[in-house]
Amino acid sequence: MRSSASAVAAATNYVRMDHKMSHATLHMLCGKIASGKSTLTTDLRQMPLTIVISEDSYLKRLFESEINNVTDYIRCSRRLRDAISPLIQDLLRIGVSVVLDFPANTHATRSWMRTLFESTGADHCLHFLDVPDEVCKARLRARNATQTHDFVTSDSEFDQITSYFVPPSETERFNVIRYETISSKDELSQNS
Repeated sequence: MRSSASAVAAATNYVRMDHKMSHATLHMLCGKIASGKSTLTTDLRQMPLTIVISEDSYLKRLFESEINNVTDYIRCSRRLRDAISPLIQDLLRIGVSVVLDFPANTHATRSWMRTLFESTGADHCLHFLDVPDEVCKARLRARNATQTHDFVTSDSEFDQITSYFVPPSETERFNVIRYETISSKDELSQNS
């Protein structure tokens, strides 16, 4: 019979072997509300050895009764980031890629995300969904009507949250993949 110490050692050796076979990537998503981050996340989660950590999902389960406005969201989001950072770093260290479905929409948030991949030696990719406000709002209204999202966001909340949005710049030195949407008029007419 194997002792618990030898089982842990065997598991550790197995993880180290996997790590050598696969280099982890932290996938970050930058885009306004309803820009398509969750849809892209669904595609990215199909990659081998990849998991998704969704801010909306955790916030709803852990803090739903505490989030009544944007200030509450910011406070709870910070608490979640503090709690979940060690897990993300551990996953990256053992070779598991992470799709971080958190909005990488400010310098401060992207700085936090940078500490996650730099501290672990993981690769990174910042997926930037460059979608006009009017397209996002049309998608948001459609999403709100179907109640298929963890949170309902009004146009005024969209405007308030979007006022903090800062697109990534070259000076931040991220590996960026930029996504654009179809023309606003085409998508808006489809959602009317």
